[in-house]
Amino acid sequence: MKVVIVGGVAGGASAAARLRRLDEDAEIILFEKGEYISYANCGLPYYIGEVIKEREKLVVQTPEAMSKRFNIDIRTLSEVTKINPDEKTVVVHDIKNDRTYTESYDKLILSPGAEPIKPPMPGIDGKNIFTLRTIPDTYRIKDFIDNNKPKKAVVVGGGFIGLEVAENLKEAGLDVTIVELADHVMAPLDYEMAAIVHQRLKDKGVNLILKDGVKEFHHKEGITTVVLNSGNTLITDMVVLGIGVRPDTKLAKDAGLAIGERGGIKVNEYMQTSNPDIYAVGDAIEVKDYINGSNTLIPLAGPANKQGRIAADNICGRKSKYDGTQGTSVAKIFDLTVAATGNNETILKRAGIDYEKVIIHPNSHASYYPDALPMTIKLIFKKDDGKILGAQIVGFDGVDKRIDVIATAIRSNMTVYDLEELELAYAPPYSSAKDPVNMAGFAASNILKGDISVFHWDEVKDIDLSKSLILDVRTDLEYQLGNINGSINIPVDELRENLHKIPKDKDIYVYCQVGLRGYIACRILMQNGFKSVKNLSGGYKIYETATSDFTDITVRYDDEQTECGMCVTDKKKSDDTVAAATLEIDACGLQCPGPIMQTFNAIKNLKDGDILKIKASDPGFENDIKTWCQRTGNALLNLYHEGKIIVAEIRKNAATKAVETKTSSDKNDKAIIVFSGDLDKAIAAFIIANGAAAMGRKVTLFFTFWGLNILRKPEKVSIKKDFFSKMFGMMMPRGSKKLKLSKMNMFGIGPKMIRYIMNKKNVSSLEDLIQQALKNGVRIVACNMSSDIMGITKDELIDGVELGGVASFIGAAEQSDTTLFI
Repeated sequence: MKVVIVGGVAGGASAAARLRRLDEDAEIILFEKGEYISYANCGLPYYIGEVIKEREKLVVQTPEAMSKRFNIDIRTLSEVTKINPDEKTVVVHDIKNDRTYTESYDKLILSPGAEPIKPPMPGIDGKNIFTLRTIPDTYRIKDFIDNNKPKKAVVVGGGFIGLEVAENLKEAGLDVTIVELADHVMAPLDYEMAAIVHQRLKDKGVNLILKDGVKEFHHKEGITTVVLNSGNTLITDMVVLGIGVRPDTKLAKDAGLAIGERGGIKVNEYMQTSNPDIYAVGDAIEVKDYINGSNTLIPLAGPANKQGRIAADNICGRKSKYDGTQGTSVAKIFDLTVAATGNNETILKRAGIDYEKVIIHPNSHASYYPDALPMTIKLIFKKDDGKILGAQIVGFDGVDKRIDVIATAIRSNMTVYDLEELELAYAPPYSSAKDPVNMAGFAASNILKGDISVFHWDEVKDIDLSKSLILDVRTDLEYQLGNINGSINIPVDELRENLHKIPKDKDIYVYCQVGLRGYIACRILMQNGFKSVKNLSGGYKIYETATSDFTDITVRYDDEQTECGMCVTDKKKSDDTVAAATLEIDACGLQCPGPIMQTFNAIKNLKDGDILKIKASDPGFENDIKTWCQRTGNALLNLYHEGKIIVAEIRKNAATKAVETKTSSDKNDKAIIVFSGDLDKAIAAFIIANGAAAMGRKVTLFFTFWGLNILRKPEKVSIKKDFFSKMFGMMMPRGSKKLKLSKMNMFGIGPKMIRYIMNKKNVSSLEDLIQQALKNGVRIVACNMSSDIMGITKDELIDGVELGGVASFIGAAEQSDTTLFI
């Protein structure tokens, strides 16, 4: 028997080796148009970033070594240009000697792979525009960096390869921008899980532009201008295209082989094409989606290896079947690990499959053992029987083994109930007594058993507050650091004695930080007669991440200051002169509010001038500690990373006490009267207020008459009013987004222009400035008399606003050294 294989790497090389192990007498010829038959294509980006330093390590198997061990006729630099199925021959172009010949076969295996997508657009063939698929591609990129010393790079496409290339270009010292047409990176992930990756890219100084594509490239004197669909432009020294790949099907099409609906070579479960003597494997073929049964394209190395083995089995008379691909994948994005298996929500909706989902935030191992790090697990399952449909995990340690357990469960047709029962290895350095996979099973099973009902982050915006109550059961400190608009705060430990404050005739939407306390609160409410109670799956942590604006992230990591004046770096600066810490605390393994509470309790017991050094693994701690220090007046001396751990050094300030208990002798507060309801004046008022608060000053904003419109809720609040109050309400702008400019309003165009410019200049919107002011402890007072005259009630004002009279303002003004009238 004579077998010809077209293409090496994962599919072709594994088929060749398997054929020889099964049939010592078969004649096996492998044609490869390049120089390399087996190389680490998944490792190519890491050579660019010099994680892999030697070129030789990219080569998994040389033609000479494989030929000697397996007695295979391997012909590199030989491109098969045509298949003659009736004659059972292939036409081969010997590239090295520039000659063409034919070769016969009994069985043929096609493993041509896929080719990078390179859309026809102006300037795309520039010398500094690259794709990455083969070893020569890698060498070209690395040589360009070494020889030309570029400073800026644009990566087009936010898939696995694009993000890995971006990471390694960043590690090589370049300023990197990723441009992605979709609203999130990494297509196997759903949006809220990808948002965690967005945040990490931001933290690492990678610029991220979403929902925008590339229109064309302009080249001049070694510099490239990337023109986006939006009209915006990027100036760069080099571009790497990571838009995706398409199956290389030219040979198959020319030979008359059937092509599937998704554009790949059509094969059966035995890897046979429409011609039974021709097999096809790898990235060029369509596979059956293991979850929903549809035909799809999933270019992964693992499935390609298995397909090559199965094709060889069937050629040698062993009836082996390929049951489909479930798309199990994992990627390293800086220090983050991102993994997925099965279907995501987008695919399930397209397939019409009814499902439920749950999100949890467990630690990688026992929280009391050092270096426990958080991960986020999303489990998707069928509503009727709990069959597992897919999973996504984003975290630091232990992500890969959890996704593999769930992938195995999917392949075994297991349910969420089975996940509850899995007996997995446990020791404190490696896991918890309840492994994260068990915990995902518990959470999902609780839903199916009716112990809890859940709602999700993207449903919050649709909650009707006139018929519902959003209940935050976290601590008061957590609530002050950020909350869902319109929610009320009753900590879970105080819930039983405050049940009378919760209306039983409304739908109750409960949330905590990660979901656990919310679950406990729901059980308390349900067993006390509350009929309609739901818990936010994934808690405020996933809501905050998913609703953050990552549409145009251009934040540098190593050399730009954060809003609290600290430079956040991967390592503590060597020239740092911070004194030795008075107290050190390890809060690793604790999720919010654990690290903040530890900070708060420790600072209380320190003397003025003492220094606290605290370590935390919760990614949210990086932002929380900055906000906390701003609000309390303590000095954040240093904020840096030790690997995956966030380290903060804080000095207890005498100013802390001054901020909390001002005396009449400390007259350096700020009092601002806001009379105007113009957008530009409102922005100025809140910028001044936030600046003063950041300086440790106590700020009072007193809103009267037209200024009250700034504080109105954007949605209509159902309240009984008299005729004149209703008329006032109809004529005045409802909320900050309806405000006009004092000049150049231009029938409403002016406000849109100023908001657009603010966004482009990375200036916080008025709405963000208001929220920052509330978080920074700015006191916002609505004039009670003016509110009454204009028919505006407290229920119509945004959360955090208090009502006060002239005495409130005079009292604040007497403690101030500055009073402004806007």
